[in-house]
Amino acid sequence: MPQSLFEILYFLIALVIAISVHEFAHAFVAYKLGDPTAKYHGRLTLNPLAHLDPLGTLMIFIAHFGWGKPVPVNPYHFKNPVKDSALVSLAGPMSNFLVAFLFALPLKYFSGYFPVEVLIILWAIVDLNILLGIFNLLPFPPLDGSKIFAVFIPAARQNAYFNFLQKAQPYFFVFILVDIFFLPRILGFSLLWIVLGNLFDFIKTIIFLGS
Repeated sequence: MPQSLFEILYFLIALVIAISVHEFAHAFVAYKLGDPTAKYHGRLTLNPLAHLDPLGTLMIFIAHFGWGKPVPVNPYHFKNPVKDSALVSLAGPMSNFLVAFLFALPLKYFSGYFPVEVLIILWAIVDLNILLGIFNLLPFPPLDGSKIFAVFIPAARQNAYFNFLQKAQPYFFVFILVDIFFLPRILGFSLLWIVLGNLFDFIKTIIFLGS
């Protein structure tokens, strides 16, 4: 997490870009698949004011995890509700990886031409987009990964699966809080950050190899 005033400013710039692109991607893919709900709610935009959640942003500084405003989606507008909902969910993390890749290009090939401040912002954008993409792919409600995982559930069990997601959502938040605040004090490490850290290193390596 950022410490100085300038680090906080760079972090906020990266955060605004990451969340705005992520939520816009959800809205855009949903609209293309036939659901205009997000457009009617003013979410088919890259304007960060439409996507930032004040509490979710504050929680990033307090608990090291947060969220944007969920994009409203009505799966009944889709031809294939489960598959199309999974595509809408997948669009968010994939858009973050794409942003990380695009901003990795100048870091890899033109870093010697930029002042330090610009390099810090570019690194912040790359790192935060990778983290946001990975975090949202975790198969826990209400994260995108839980809806993506639904395509692997047999049709006869999908209603039970979605009911389970609704009931399990509060327990996931409890797990996050316990893992971040208490496990490091008891065990000296966070299970979540071990998983995220390893995946982060893996994805970052792929992005820079491909750029």
